[in-house]
Amino acid sequence: MLETLRDLLAVPWIRAAVIAGGSLVGAFLVRFIIERTVLALTRKTATELDDMIVEHLRRPLLLTLLIIGFAWAVSVINRFYIQPTTATVIYRVMKTAVVLTWLLAAMRLGRLVLVHLAQRTERQGKGLVRQGTRPVFDIVLKVAFVALAIYLWLATWKVNLSGWLASAGILGIVMGLAAKDTVANLFAGIFILADRPYKLGDFIQLDEAGLRGKVTDIGIRSTRILTRDDIQITIPNAIMGAAKIVNETGGPFEKVRVAATVEAAYGSDVDQVTEVLHTCWKGVESICETPQPEVRFRKFGGSGLVFQLLVYTEQPELRGPVVSELNMRIYKEFARVGIEIPYSKHDVYIKEMPGGLAAQAADQGDKKAA
Repeated sequence: MLETLRDLLAVPWIRAAVIAGGSLVGAFLVRFIIERTVLALTRKTATELDDMIVEHLRRPLLLTLLIIGFAWAVSVINRFYIQPTTATVIYRVMKTAVVLTWLLAAMRLGRLVLVHLAQRTERQGKGLVRQGTRPVFDIVLKVAFVALAIYLWLATWKVNLSGWLASAGILGIVMGLAAKDTVANLFAGIFILADRPYKLGDFIQLDEAGLRGKVTDIGIRSTRILTRDDIQITIPNAIMGAAKIVNETGGPFEKVRVAATVEAAYGSDVDQVTEVLHTCWKGVESICETPQPEVRFRKFGGSGLVFQLLVYTEQPELRGPVVSELNMRIYKEFARVGIEIPYSKHDVYIKEMPGGLAAQAADQGDKKAA
């Protein structure tokens, strides 16, 4: 029986069929082990990342085992039934299939890891990969894997890569010089999304340009701001990355302090002024009671005593309406209680009249007396 089996295995076709069938059985055994042991262990862990990694690696692993078995079978019958050129093509096709299978699996795993890192960053509040920057890393990952796949495919089919690499290098330099502003905006957008000096809905001010408004969109190339005049301004991210940005919504809470400045004439009762100012903010819906509004005696001005009523409002964009409402109330209350709001006045004293004007004034005086 052993001799009969040995004689059968001596036949190339039969031996190739046994090898192919053995690879198929081996693939099913590996699949059984993965499902019953490896996946059973990963399901007991706290995270689902390892389960998904095993799921994504199972298919390329099984396919690789099958391709290796079939390649072995082809090598058995190669010397007897297949032309060398045909066998070379078959080997290269199998290598290409293995390379593409693992590159696709690596691309899926990379995207999976990016999603996991973005979720962890959102929970911890720090990290480069965030929900906003994840699409950028995803695109870079895809481009890298596609480039690697093309390179390995060309290397598998013995294509001369020297000319291709030289052309790609020259093309990259040309494109880099032509699109340097775009590249600068791209990297600035990535760092803005990662560092998060501001986020969607924040009310910011560009200190140099004096622009002030709400952030409505943060893109890879630019940031859009909606001003209080309902005008949308698009600013390149390279400018945003280099500018000094005042985030009025940042800090421990979104509230922002607003100051209404007023002067009281010298001689006014400062206690009365303070009491009147404390009554002016009450009843304004946009003003918060916590932190408590305050009145400050700032300085002795050129025309009067300078006071400030400091209040907090829930939203930074309401600063203008709140100041306007406070100014109207302060003016009415000061007028009601009789507190004078000084204004700039200039008194002119004439030390002496010029000679001709003095004689003319004297003559006019004599005529009137007569």
